[in-house]
Amino acid sequence: MERREEQPGAAGAGAAPALDFTVENVEKALHQLYYDPNIENKNLAQKWLMQAQVSPQAWHFSWQLLQPDKVPEIQYFGASALHIKISRYWSDIPTDQYESLKAQLFTQITCFASGSKIVLTRLCVALASLALSMMPDAWPCAVADMVRLFQAEDSPVDGQGRCLALLELLTVLPEEFQTSRLPQYRKGLVRASLAVECGAVFPLLEQLLQQPSSPSCVRQKVLKCFSSWVQLEVPLQDCEALIQAAFTALQDSELFDSSVEAIVNAISQPDAQRYVNTLLKLIPLVLGLQDQLRQAVQNGDMETSHGICRIAVALGENHSRALLDQVEHWQSFLALVNMIMFCTGIPGHYPVNETTSSLTLTFWYTLQDDILSFEAEKQAVYQQVYRPVYFQLVDVLLHKAQFPSDEEYGFWSSDEKEQFRIYRVDISDTLMYVYEMLGAELLSNLYDKLGRLLTSSEESYSWQHTEALLYGFQSIAETIDVNYSDVVPGLIGLIPRISISNVQLADTVMFTIGALSEWLADHPVMINSVLPLVLHALGNPELSVSSVSTLKKICRECKYDLPPYAANIVAVSQDVLMKQIHKTSQCMWLMQALGFLLSALQVEEILKNLHSLISPYIQQLEKLAEEIVSELPNPSNKLAIVHILGLLSNLFTTLDVSHHEDDHEGPELRKLPVPQGPNPVIVVLQQVFQLIQKVLSKWLNDAQVVEAVCAIFEKSVKTLLDDFAPMVPQLCEMLGRMYSTIPQASALDLTRQLVHIFAHEPTHFPPIEALFLLVTSVTLTLFHQGPRDHPDIVDSFMQLLAQALKRKPDLFLCERLDVKAVFQCAVLALKFPEAPTVKASCGFFTELLPRCGEVEPVGKVVQEDGRVLLIAVLEAIGGQASRSLMDCFADILFALNKHCFSLLSMWIKEALQPPGFPSARLSPEQKDTFSQQILRERVNKRRVKEMVKEFTLLCRGLHGTDYTADY
Repeated sequence: MERREEQPGAAGAGAAPALDFTVENVEKALHQLYYDPNIENKNLAQKWLMQAQVSPQAWHFSWQLLQPDKVPEIQYFGASALHIKISRYWSDIPTDQYESLKAQLFTQITCFASGSKIVLTRLCVALASLALSMMPDAWPCAVADMVRLFQAEDSPVDGQGRCLALLELLTVLPEEFQTSRLPQYRKGLVRASLAVECGAVFPLLEQLLQQPSSPSCVRQKVLKCFSSWVQLEVPLQDCEALIQAAFTALQDSELFDSSVEAIVNAISQPDAQRYVNTLLKLIPLVLGLQDQLRQAVQNGDMETSHGICRIAVALGENHSRALLDQVEHWQSFLALVNMIMFCTGIPGHYPVNETTSSLTLTFWYTLQDDILSFEAEKQAVYQQVYRPVYFQLVDVLLHKAQFPSDEEYGFWSSDEKEQFRIYRVDISDTLMYVYEMLGAELLSNLYDKLGRLLTSSEESYSWQHTEALLYGFQSIAETIDVNYSDVVPGLIGLIPRISISNVQLADTVMFTIGALSEWLADHPVMINSVLPLVLHALGNPELSVSSVSTLKKICRECKYDLPPYAANIVAVSQDVLMKQIHKTSQCMWLMQALGFLLSALQVEEILKNLHSLISPYIQQLEKLAEEIVSELPNPSNKLAIVHILGLLSNLFTTLDVSHHEDDHEGPELRKLPVPQGPNPVIVVLQQVFQLIQKVLSKWLNDAQVVEAVCAIFEKSVKTLLDDFAPMVPQLCEMLGRMYSTIPQASALDLTRQLVHIFAHEPTHFPPIEALFLLVTSVTLTLFHQGPRDHPDIVDSFMQLLAQALKRKPDLFLCERLDVKAVFQCAVLALKFPEAPTVKASCGFFTELLPRCGEVEPVGKVVQEDGRVLLIAVLEAIGGQASRSLMDCFADILFALNKHCFSLLSMWIKEALQPPGFPSARLSPEQKDTFSQQILRERVNKRRVKEMVKEFTLLCRGLHGTDYTADY
């Protein structure tokens, strides 16, 4: 066809840089993108091509790239460029060129109807975009016109080719609408127009689908087209004929997948529940698939059973409330529920033999919610009908949760085992939810079955059956309060009778005991029934996670009843720790368990147990410290040191002899006097302090070791609070030495903790002040050397400064503190690319600015350098910082306005005066409006945040674009 010299939009596309976007260059770049082995060249080519697609020249080269002598990759790029120009730069196209552009696209689609399918699709998408932009005014009957044009007999393309091209165009039209960038008001108009136009589409689709002569490829395309259109929320009653035709097409294996997709999409539309009569007509159609479903299950045809299940679940899950409301049709809906139950209990093990049952779980939640939402009388009726169904569901779910035989499970891949684990978690969540419907009777039901199983004289039951029943108990007990259940004592009595011959069963026994730990705290007489099992399991590395986590739960919940067992628990734990049975994380949990346990003992007992428990580690640490004095640092030594320090940290995290109010329900349950004498943790820390310093001397430049050392003290400080006081002076001194040698973020975090807890106490102020001044001085030196390599240190430093201002502003009164340098460094930190560091710096300023009046050095530096801060904030808002941080910068502006109003009103006018600052996109009026808005708002912080968000969008040229939708 003839090409026009001036293509649509060429004149109005704006002043883009005149790069050489010729056909030849585009073809070269595409060749480079597809065939150049050098990844850098590919990236350059891709970047250039993206610029080419949006350039004014794209209107010229796109049509030439579609020439029949070009390869599909080049033609595809031409079609894509046309789509981008039409969809994103519609306003550049003069209205008098709409018809010409439309005609060219129709011609190209006709040409490619028998050509490359991927190019055809892109051209259809381009025409769809054009149609959406012209509808309804400039092209009122767009869809009807498309149908008419492609049905014309005078086309050179054969009937089937034209039919498939039309169906492709009709399929992509709703899809393009869903992803289009149309303004909201236009979207509503176009949606309404499309809803009317479906009258031109559906009769055609029905005719093609029911016509015996239609080839399979056409019928498949019809189903995909229908699937696309129903997502425009077409009234369900208008889809009846096509849905019925899609149900018929389910018998054709080639059309099965497309039919399922179409039916599910039609049924799942939110608006569909309004059409109850149509929904009721669908139930027999779905029930009519049961024979096909059973046949598929029998033949191991997972695809068919999966598809039919999707249809049944879509109807049940999306419309259970509407269908339950039709009380006179309760039997047909119950039949649908039973069909879904069959899908839940589909034979075989998930995910190896079947993948269908997992689709149904959400349905059971929805059905239960809908039943329980009815008024009392109607709910009672439905409870009577559905309680037996839900008891059956529990049996089905527990059967599905059973492990396969050991031999079969051995052949499963690690991925299959992980999928099965997640599936069991989903079943567990469902059982927990079902408890709301069935209540205590569910626990009695499970207990009776387990009791019969374990007391039966027959030896035929499998461990899998026992494990599944226990798993059901565990699922409920983990989240539901079972303290008043009358079956738990019996269950605790049954557990020791279980013959544990398998790791999975043993794991579930452990987790079930753990889930009952709160019950054990209220019934301490039963602890002795299960504790030996847990301690025995600690020695089995395969039960590491379950046994250690269960012991930790028991020690946390029942610690005041454990003193009689303490010696045994410590001895067994010590033995498994020394034998290194468990991985590092489980060793840490075990130490936390022991911390809980020891907290409930008398101080002398605690010290005695601590001595036997940690002496071997102290000796090992001493040995390592001696070795490293004479040698270069050894990686294996480092791992051992970090492990030992980690064990001590975790022990001190939970070893708390003070009685906080939330420990238990009342002091009478604690059975302990307030301990006298020094805190055991302090005693141990003072004993190992010199040793830790010795270790540090060799590993000061290793962040992992320094973090491990800081963690011991940080966790001890958090647990002990004021009881940590005796250690403050020596810890401050050690931290100062550590930080002076090699600055590390962990040392600053620990300093912040000390400032938070002890800075306000006169006794501890001198050592904390000295440490604060030292770390500030060292960090300022780091800033002078170049802080960009240490964003973590800058982040922690800003948090420390903010904490100091919050807890003890007097720290900023010291003459030796260079407040001006601190201020300048914080301004510099605002420009870091790392978001956490910028947030911390903003946090510092929002603490600093309110102190202008009360802390004289702060007031002085704000007066002298506040303008520099304001400029940094405006630069960030202007586009230098991430939009996600705008609230933080708004906080600074709000604080400046509230506490330094007269200064801000002067600075902000001066700062916004220079043209192009903070963004070249702003007009003087917009800047003036912003400054006036900010200065007016001194009370409502939320309003200031909104102003800043609005202003940053203007600065970035994003105001009123799609990018602001989620902002």
